[in-house]
Amino acid sequence: MAAAERPAPYLVGEIFFWKPFPFLPVKDAIARLRSALETALVKAFGPELVGTDPMLVPASNPKFGDYQANVALSLAKQWGKPPREVASAIVAALAIEDFCDSPTIAGPGFINLTLKADYLLGQLRSSQGSDRLGIDPVAQPQRILVDFSSPNIAKEMHVGHLRSTIIGDVLARVLEFLGHDVLRLNHVGDWGTQFGMLITHLREVAPEALTNANAIDLGDLVAFYQKAKKRFDEDEDFKERSRQEVVRLQGGDPDSRRAWQLLCDQSRREFQKIYDLLDIQLTERGESFYNPLLSEVVSALETSGLLVEDAGARCVFLDGFVNKDGNPLPLIVQKSDGGYNYATTDLAAIRYRTTQDRADRIIYVTDSGQANHFAQVFQVAERAGWVPAGVELVHVPFGLVLGEDGKKLKTRSGDTPKLKDLLAEAIDRSRADVEQRLQSEERSETPEFIEQVAQIVGLSAVKYADLSQNRTSSYAFSYDKMLALQGNTAPYMLYAYARIQSISRKGEIDFQNLDSTELILSDESEWALLKHLLRLDEVLEAIAAELMPNRLCEYLFELSKKFNKFYDRCPVLNATEPDRTSRLVLCDATARTLKLGLNLLGIAVLDRI
Repeated sequence: MAAAERPAPYLVGEIFFWKPFPFLPVKDAIARLRSALETALVKAFGPELVGTDPMLVPASNPKFGDYQANVALSLAKQWGKPPREVASAIVAALAIEDFCDSPTIAGPGFINLTLKADYLLGQLRSSQGSDRLGIDPVAQPQRILVDFSSPNIAKEMHVGHLRSTIIGDVLARVLEFLGHDVLRLNHVGDWGTQFGMLITHLREVAPEALTNANAIDLGDLVAFYQKAKKRFDEDEDFKERSRQEVVRLQGGDPDSRRAWQLLCDQSRREFQKIYDLLDIQLTERGESFYNPLLSEVVSALETSGLLVEDAGARCVFLDGFVNKDGNPLPLIVQKSDGGYNYATTDLAAIRYRTTQDRADRIIYVTDSGQANHFAQVFQVAERAGWVPAGVELVHVPFGLVLGEDGKKLKTRSGDTPKLKDLLAEAIDRSRADVEQRLQSEERSETPEFIEQVAQIVGLSAVKYADLSQNRTSSYAFSYDKMLALQGNTAPYMLYAYARIQSISRKGEIDFQNLDSTELILSDESEWALLKHLLRLDEVLEAIAAELMPNRLCEYLFELSKKFNKFYDRCPVLNATEPDRTSRLVLCDATARTLKLGLNLLGIAVLDRI
């Protein structure tokens, strides 16, 4: 397919897609129902309805069943028939009796679907003892690159890096769990004019930093960077010497390269401390990796006829982007002085990732302020023919982290908070909460226990508070809210998990060897819990398609609420058989689902809190 014939970019929610993303098959009830409805539509109305969306959604009210198909209403006008008549024709052609009760038609033509009790109990049995909860990997795994975190060398990671780092990590975890081949890339800022500036400054004021990796720490390096930037902006002689240093660095001068390498290594060590704390795995491939490929980008664009010289710069004029005068906007790929910029590097990265990495899907997790940049870069790569048919480029934008005053989060001195300080305070506050609770309960625990709980709860609270938000929105950062034991918080989830583990300890229950052959659920809260447990695969499928981690948080919060309602209504250890074993199986399934879901969010669980 030629570049001009490929489909235009489009939006799903707030996500910019360059290629249609195929919804991947997941073995679950909703997938079976969707397939059966699609078949029924063709059987009832002919082949022209192949691929028609049955408009299947979870039922809004349990009294209407488990799922609802609304397609009859949309087809009524097309076929010139009343919606209920269309719905009746679909139901007559629907073959779902092996796992679903007889469908009913409600209102103007809604098709209500209720899963059979035996089917639900069978699904629960099949997931028992499985770390994957019976969820199969996708049938056709993709090679997916997730580009996230991306701090700059010689600068400390700050609160602005939190969202990219943990959102990207969750997306990678979910895609890996579903069976995709995921490459987690850290596109660090490790090249450019700033290094000439910093190396020149350090040669004069702290030459030991360029020969000894331990001469200064990253905090000092940041201060040096700020001073170097001030000199660069104010001192023309210093600016010229910095530019000459960049030329030496780019030319491979051994002393310049050694100094650059030391600065990069020093920053990496500090970054890694935060990644280890947050349990983040990344493969670094910074801007410098693509530097040898930049001239090829310009040459290839020139060969394709896209390159235009404008005011001495070489650029590509964009479709759909205009300046304030209404003229087409250029994307500069080579500056008038011969230098390159971020766009050139990102174009080189796309070429490498599609040709060498052979990616099927490339996901960029950055703040929403870079949306236009990526839309422009994606367009140029597409027009140049560097995006093969079937390959998808996606920008996953996110909003700001705000203070409780609704303004951009700042320290008391007005600076952007350092990420390590923000995480340390969360752990400190969590530790104080743990110690206060132990004191009120007159419990004695070891310092190691207290520290483990404080660290897991503190870090989990920060992660979950961020991930539970719709990522496209900004949110207010509040330690008090994120550490609360009630509400949609990590501590609430962790306590639900720990409660189940306490059942196991108190009753000396071996969850691994429960006999589930005679499951009996008698209370509506048991059925509500079971049905929710079996919807995890639907949630993961949606996240893989829409890249919204808050969907998993919403699922886990609802799961915790349903479990607590079940636990309040139904005795477990004191119940008689077969209720006792059936309820223990539900408890175990809930614990394993919470553990898997939280782990996919990068959150560890605790058996005791």
